[in-house]
Amino acid sequence: MPGEIVIHGARTHNLKNVTVRIPKEKLVVITGPSGSGKSALVLDTLDKEGQRQYMEALGWFSYGLARPPVDRIEGLAPTVSVDQHLTNRTPRSTVGTETDIYTYLRVLFAKIGHRPCPGCGRDVAPPHWTVVDVTHDAEDPDAPGTFPCPHCGAALPELSMAHFSFNKVAGACPTCTGLGVINQVDVSHLIDESRSVREGAVRGWVPAMVEYQIPNLLQAAAHYGFTFDPDQPVAEFGPVQRDLLLHGVLSPQFRRHFPGVEPPATARAGRFEGVVTNFMRRYAERIGDARYREKMERHMHSEPCPDCGGSRLRAESRAVTVAGRTIVELAHEPLTDLADWVDGLTEALEPAEWRMAQTLVNELRVRIRRVLNVGVGYLTLDRAVPSLSGGEAQRLRLAALLGSELSGVIYVLDEPTVGLHQRDTHMLVEILRHLRDLGNTVVVIEHDLDVIRAADHVIDIGPAAGRGGGSVVAAGTPEEVARVEGSPTGRFLAGVDEVPLPPSRRTAGGPALLIRGARAHNLKDVAVRLPLGALVAVTGVSGSGKSTLVFDVLGRAARRRFTGAGDPPGRHDGIDGWEHLDRVVTVDQEPIARRAGSNVATYTDVFAAIRKVYAGLPYAREHGLTERHFSFNVPGGRCEKCQGAGVLTVSMHFLPAAEVRCPACRGRRFKEEVLGAQYRGCSIADVLEMTVAEALEVFARVAPVRDRLTLLAECGLGYLTLGQPATTLSGGEAQRVKLARELGRRGVGRTLFLLDEPSQGLHPADTARLLALLQRLVDAGHSVVVVEHNLDVVKAADWVIDLGPEGGAAGGRLVAEGTPEQVAACEDSHTGRLLRPLLTP
Repeated sequence: MPGEIVIHGARTHNLKNVTVRIPKEKLVVITGPSGSGKSALVLDTLDKEGQRQYMEALGWFSYGLARPPVDRIEGLAPTVSVDQHLTNRTPRSTVGTETDIYTYLRVLFAKIGHRPCPGCGRDVAPPHWTVVDVTHDAEDPDAPGTFPCPHCGAALPELSMAHFSFNKVAGACPTCTGLGVINQVDVSHLIDESRSVREGAVRGWVPAMVEYQIPNLLQAAAHYGFTFDPDQPVAEFGPVQRDLLLHGVLSPQFRRHFPGVEPPATARAGRFEGVVTNFMRRYAERIGDARYREKMERHMHSEPCPDCGGSRLRAESRAVTVAGRTIVELAHEPLTDLADWVDGLTEALEPAEWRMAQTLVNELRVRIRRVLNVGVGYLTLDRAVPSLSGGEAQRLRLAALLGSELSGVIYVLDEPTVGLHQRDTHMLVEILRHLRDLGNTVVVIEHDLDVIRAADHVIDIGPAAGRGGGSVVAAGTPEEVARVEGSPTGRFLAGVDEVPLPPSRRTAGGPALLIRGARAHNLKDVAVRLPLGALVAVTGVSGSGKSTLVFDVLGRAARRRFTGAGDPPGRHDGIDGWEHLDRVVTVDQEPIARRAGSNVATYTDVFAAIRKVYAGLPYAREHGLTERHFSFNVPGGRCEKCQGAGVLTVSMHFLPAAEVRCPACRGRRFKEEVLGAQYRGCSIADVLEMTVAEALEVFARVAPVRDRLTLLAECGLGYLTLGQPATTLSGGEAQRVKLARELGRRGVGRTLFLLDEPSQGLHPADTARLLALLQRLVDAGHSVVVVEHNLDVVKAADWVIDLGPEGGAAGGRLVAEGTPEQVAACEDSHTGRLLRPLLTP
């Protein structure tokens, strides 16, 4: 018998001394209302303790790593966690590098790539199977050598993997240094171009810098053979002088004018960073300040590199081909098309090439197939990892796990259906079952009813969120849970409860936005009509073009129109109907902060109102405490040992860093004097540990606090603690926090809200509450467009726009549009076929 894992007395967060049995080698789903304690049980108790015990067994224990508050866990095994948090946010990481597919392509191109000779222009095959001798450096025989062109004798460098890496000097485009984009800043607010540098053209430079330091640094550019006149108006600068002033002497923008010329040591020692470079540095230093970030983002945008066109590679590398295709072309193909190209190499390659490539091709097939199996075949290898949704990143991680033959471990997954069209849910279930059948225990946090019905064992946590949750409501097979009257999930499984259809739908014949000729990414000259004053759902399978249409085309065009800044919109002919709107608000799943100094309370401005309450207490006035003393982000009242974080970070060498409670403030963040100020028996530290629902009770009589907290609760976030770091929020939670903040702003006029899967992470019962809020927004005169896969949201919309029919190159077309009933009648619509049964009364 495989046995079971038994968790005794779990008390993490809101768990109420829970004891639960998890059968081993089964697919187990942990479900329940949002905030009921699912993550506390699975991620913060089971997964954390599994990892802690495994590290101890390897001798990697570090003092201060605390075990979760649980009596004991029996039958525990090492855990492998696959959550939604995208930890890799470097713009140099792509789908290709993350999956190793691009690595194998680089080896393939280095071994059998053909290229044109720069001397005669004729095709040159690799020297491996020719009689051409390769000459190596005697001092470094392992470095790539050179060989003569068989046609004209010109010396050619031997290709290596580095020539196809945008992270290596040998392969990276020198202009963008392998990033593929150039960050641009609207300098109109930084520079008065009618003035010279010495006259104060750059706003913010102090007179002493303008008179002496800056001109001297700029004039040192004479090393490059040109002059810089600090008395010349900036408007009269040539391209070289302009790039020097804006980007600095070491920037790729400036150095591209002088290929092969290294800056002098004096330039490196006392370098001039450039106006834009300094701006970007200041922006990065203050990224945690949400208001500052929003202000600065209005003046920033990215453009494809003018030299490599966004491909990241230098020209010599872009010219190399295998079977007539360049690595740039292949990296831009959807993985479904790349799989076809790889399969065709058997016939396309010469016998000598195939002998060298056969092993590599087989490895490529295996790795590409794994990614296709998890439903993200529409992705391209050059897609930057930071641009992936949490669900896409999680499924890429799943693809890597499919290559492992591990058994006897506990796989922990956090809502793997996020971002997945319900047509593909069965595919995900088969993957989870495959991991189970290898002899592993698969524990999944999930709200999707199809996944819950497919589980071997279901544990329902609840019955409500926050203090109303934290108990095991039901456990057993899906059929057994469906028979438990007090189980919120069971009632939905049994069909007793459901997200209701609206009593009527709004007409779509009034004002509208018309998007004409949208051609960004995979969109194929799409023209759609978005009715205003309505709830509109944009649907389609993963990768069909929904986000491109709503956010890359409409959202960016709106930002340019209403703020005059931002990244340029995706290609389209035009958008009509702006006169019916006063503003457009994009509420996406991007993180609301990059550092833990920002949390739910600070981001929504509710903490400012709370600090004002505490600063007005008699105790605070007697002790000279101001609002500043009740902030953990600035010196004054915060604990300086942990700088208000409440925890200290401990390096674990080859493992992720761990956090331990600050010994000075014992995790309370503030000095004892500040903690002495109490409102209704609660210190400021107590408030940060409260959930939104709990804080609503405490501050019920303080309108500025109560109103903001009410909006958070109405967005389905009553279970979040006010002090929860913004960096730990899921994509769906971050989006609903943004929505709550936007709703708290007064006098917004006629607003179009663009939302990206707002139901992500919500139990069906919470989805119903979110829909009520969105419908109320529309009733108040606003318009709401949601990109959604959740059919409970789609069926409640007034109008549906369905894209597809598939993802990637096979998508990007308008499949159907109309009311949910009209889309359900379309036989070509995957969404329509799944929607049809839900519209029957």
